[in-house]
Amino acid sequence: MENLTDKTRIALIALIITLLSFSCTNSKRSKSNEVLPNIVLLMGDDHGWDEVGYNGHPYVKTPTLDEMANSGLRFDRFYSAHPTCSPTRGSLLTGRHPNRYGTFGPNWSLRPEEFTIAQLLKDAGYTTAHFGKWHVGPIKKESPTSPGAMGFDEWLSHDNFFEIDPVLSRNGETPQIIKGESSEILIDEAIEFIKKSKAQNKPFLTVVWFGSPHEPYKALPEDMALYNNLPDSLNNRKVRITSLETGKGVSRPLGDVLQERYAEITAMDRAIGKLRTYLEKNNLKENTMFMYVGDNGTPGSAGHAYMTLRESKGTMYEGGIRVPGVMEWPAVIKQPVSTSAISVTTDYMQTLADITGQPLPDRPLDGKSWVPLFKDPSIERNQPHFFWQFNRDLFEDDCEPYIEVELQEGTTPLSKMMDGKYTRTFRNCKYSIISEKDFQGARVIMKDRYKLIVEGDTPNENGYELYDIQNDPAETTNLADEFPEMVKEMAAHLHKWQESVLTSLTGADYKSDLK
Repeated sequence: MENLTDKTRIALIALIITLLSFSCTNSKRSKSNEVLPNIVLLMGDDHGWDEVGYNGHPYVKTPTLDEMANSGLRFDRFYSAHPTCSPTRGSLLTGRHPNRYGTFGPNWSLRPEEFTIAQLLKDAGYTTAHFGKWHVGPIKKESPTSPGAMGFDEWLSHDNFFEIDPVLSRNGETPQIIKGESSEILIDEAIEFIKKSKAQNKPFLTVVWFGSPHEPYKALPEDMALYNNLPDSLNNRKVRITSLETGKGVSRPLGDVLQERYAEITAMDRAIGKLRTYLEKNNLKENTMFMYVGDNGTPGSAGHAYMTLRESKGTMYEGGIRVPGVMEWPAVIKQPVSTSAISVTTDYMQTLADITGQPLPDRPLDGKSWVPLFKDPSIERNQPHFFWQFNRDLFEDDCEPYIEVELQEGTTPLSKMMDGKYTRTFRNCKYSIISEKDFQGARVIMKDRYKLIVEGDTPNENGYELYDIQNDPAETTNLADEFPEMVKEMAAHLHKWQESVLTSLTGADYKSDLK
């Protein structure tokens, strides 16, 4: 470079630096793409805490989930964000409590402005797919809250739950009957999607939400045979359940109901095992975050049989919101471990953003990342967690709809009749003015080992229940009178959080969001 002018020399040096910088940047980007984990998120329908072998159930056979619990990370205090299905599913997708966007109960939809984990991961270069129960709005392609509208590249889904030979819609088109055991159908579809994703050399987000073990039950004979020896005494009691013949309620012996229910759980477990085996045989297991949870507690139609926790689906007690939670990710979780730290379905958004380095949406979130737990499962999560059943009776039937009524009409029939039909109609209501009455409804704040319930079934004279969940998971001893200052502090924190939630419900979050 001796004969070059100073100006030329400077230009060459600048070019070399630019090329080196570009090379390094591309190298880092390629490396980043290589190490991004695949994500598989599985969810059972009405599958409660007790109904897995690894939690000590005397009859239910769940060998795959037991293996996952024994080889990966077992969440001993995993909670659904709500004691019913649609709100919990919304919480998983958004990282926000469902009351923030009006998903108050079953058949209440998301709002189109919500930002989901599918959109988050698409921004990171993932392919995304949903299979099975959606239940946060219609799955037809024109719906503004369909899986496609919420960030999924493809979907084979149902508006609600389903049994053997399900009626499913592919990418929002006309629903079709697909013959076979429903859990296996979903897993076979997931495997085909994963094959396509790997052919494109892209990481994948695969969300599988089973229709099992939601009632009414229908199981394969070979799975039913596994439970031929349930105690005869169970049939001394009858429970109310949906008839597969009429779609209406009918009373049936509990033993017969449980045989079918447990058979569905086992079929779902076997399907999970099929996907798990596929990942292993195709060298995908090592860097795949593979997780299963339930969406709420066991329903009352299961008769509280062999349940160690208080109450069931639809309540704020442990039996309504504590669910199975297990994760495998060999690249990160190298030894079998368990954690007693509180974990909730709202945590998915924060966790996946943390893992992939993606920015979070500019709005209040209610979850916390699990990444610190991966490094040290023994740590406590000292931040409070909140749960709230909004009193949706405050909304009249003729409330101003947030989404046009025709766009909220479902298309996939199911066996349970509601409002005189076999499809579902969703709703979401506009809300503008916060009133003190809107703070009503059963609500909970959990912090460390303590759980405060407001508007529960057995309050003290001041209206509170306080339980030491660590030492009293069955919630038998109300400590509210013993720790009044703790109750006062927790109740104030809960009320402040509710103010934030109601502000979100007005739509204020969307005005400044950068989505």
